[in-house]
Amino acid sequence: MAQFIIVAESGSDLTPALVERYGVRIVPMHVTIGDETYDDGSITSHEVYERARALDVMPKTSAATIHDFATTFDCIHEEEPSATILYLAYSSVTTCSYASALTAAEGRDYVVAIDTKSVSIGQSLIVSRTARYLEAHPEATVDEVTAFVERARDEVLLGFVPSDLAFLRAGGRLSNAQFLGAHLLKIKPVIELVGGNFVATKKLRGTMKRAALHFIDHLMEEGPVDLGRVGLAYSDGLSEDIKRAVEDHVTKLGFKSFDWVEVGGMISSHCGPNAFGAVMQRLA
Repeated sequence: MAQFIIVAESGSDLTPALVERYGVRIVPMHVTIGDETYDDGSITSHEVYERARALDVMPKTSAATIHDFATTFDCIHEEEPSATILYLAYSSVTTCSYASALTAAEGRDYVVAIDTKSVSIGQSLIVSRTARYLEAHPEATVDEVTAFVERARDEVLLGFVPSDLAFLRAGGRLSNAQFLGAHLLKIKPVIELVGGNFVATKKLRGTMKRAALHFIDHLMEEGPVDLGRVGLAYSDGLSEDIKRAVEDHVTKLGFKSFDWVEVGGMISSHCGPNAFGAVMQRLA
């Protein structure tokens, strides 16, 4: 019987393999296209863009609801009444999911909620590291697990490079003036998670391939980083040529392994098609 059961939102972009291996429970966030709202995870990034283009609208996103969390918490507690539910939250400053979960957790003292201050593959990295920690420390207390998660989140280096700035503009993360200037100058901004917030930290010029490689170098400069693994992410449309170039580049930089994740409906609605992202673990 598990002492801890991890819960995270669909916006963590955890792979099915990680979900199955560690028994992570996923709470859906939501994507709205026109008049239809979908559970994130039930629609791919390709389908998001295809349906949005067909309706000539931009996709919109919304947080997991109080009901979503309450249903998940109650289901887990019924199955594993002695387990502590460890909710590792999508960054609280970017969505109200965390607030919804805290409300749902009222009266449920078996729920521990921690803000990862991260999203997508950054949140996924924290979840997978925490799951491995729990495997290695089966007798860990809530305080010890909380301390580990807080250390792990401070070691995350996460960002992405969008190709289509219209999605950032539609999501309110880029002003019209910034959009026009970047579009005319063929600028691709680096968007990083800083303190849980999306922040444009650097401007890259040139092709998407060039921008992706320079972005990897930029993250490396914020290190030193763990060269054991680098997580790579993309939205629908990123070319195989760019992926191969990125793989060659991270290998030359000394990374021992890498893995690719296609972001789901939640993240792809913000970054747009052909986007590239990466996560690294900063060494303590």
